[in-house]
Amino acid sequence: MSNLKRSFEKLNRIVCKNGKNFRFSRWSSTASQGSKHKIENQFGYEKINSGDKQEKVDNVFKSVADNYDMMNDAMSLGIHRVWKDIFVDRLTPTPGTKLLDVAGGTGDISFRFLRYLRNQSPTSFVTVSDINPKMLEVGRKRSEDLDYCKNNIEWVEANAEKLPFSDETYDAYTIAFGIRNVTHMEKVLDEAYRVLKPGGRFMCLEFSEVQNDYLKWLIFKNYGTLIYDAYSFQVIPALGELIAGEWKAYQYLVESIRNFPNQAMFKQLIQNAGFRMVTYENLTFGVVAIHSGFKL
Repeated sequence: MSNLKRSFEKLNRIVCKNGKNFRFSRWSSTASQGSKHKIENQFGYEKINSGDKQEKVDNVFKSVADNYDMMNDAMSLGIHRVWKDIFVDRLTPTPGTKLLDVAGGTGDISFRFLRYLRNQSPTSFVTVSDINPKMLEVGRKRSEDLDYCKNNIEWVEANAEKLPFSDETYDAYTIAFGIRNVTHMEKVLDEAYRVLKPGGRFMCLEFSEVQNDYLKWLIFKNYGTLIYDAYSFQVIPALGELIAGEWKAYQYLVESIRNFPNQAMFKQLIQNAGFRMVTYENLTFGVVAIHSGFKL
């Protein structure tokens, strides 16, 4: 109990020390209705040259890689595991499916995919692609610890905007909590379309816009905004400082969520890339959404 008390006291000191960084930002559809220029030229709320964004994002994930999964548990109170389970269930992979998991560094989606098919198909295969070598290193280590066969999984350092894979190679393409960190979202979607076989499926799990009417009312009245912003901009970065020694990295992750297009806007971007039968499913009242489309 004394250890827990000391942790809370340390968390409180961190919040007080960094409180000057706190910014209110009403969460509404207008917050995510940025232009293409805005999305490409923002690092969180900081305006930057688009050419600098990738390096800044890389530095964020290098700094948090070793504690990334632990922080996901702390930030979401463990619910990210449920979201990812549902995500792979919705993919409904079949024996022999060849999956490309982009921005999948630590292996969360890939391991679920292999577990889903473990007793059905030894021939199923997943390529984990990530631009950040540190994240891939963590994923490889987890793969060894979990005893996944090297014949079923490969790790490739690659930019999602220019993948080193041939046309029409994969049956499915997944990206979970990664697409909001890219510089040119349209290029990523175009590449997803290119590497999928005809009939292949694109799936994305990403933070989105709350759709529950009561929660929207709270946000409109500013009550929800105060609570949500306090948690997002104070508690999450403070947890990042406490667990990983990284306040600014987790502040960026929160800000990047606010800048991401809402469900309808992102659906349109997926359609613009050529995908058909494009749908989305809200989870936890729209806090996150599963987006799906097919190459037909």
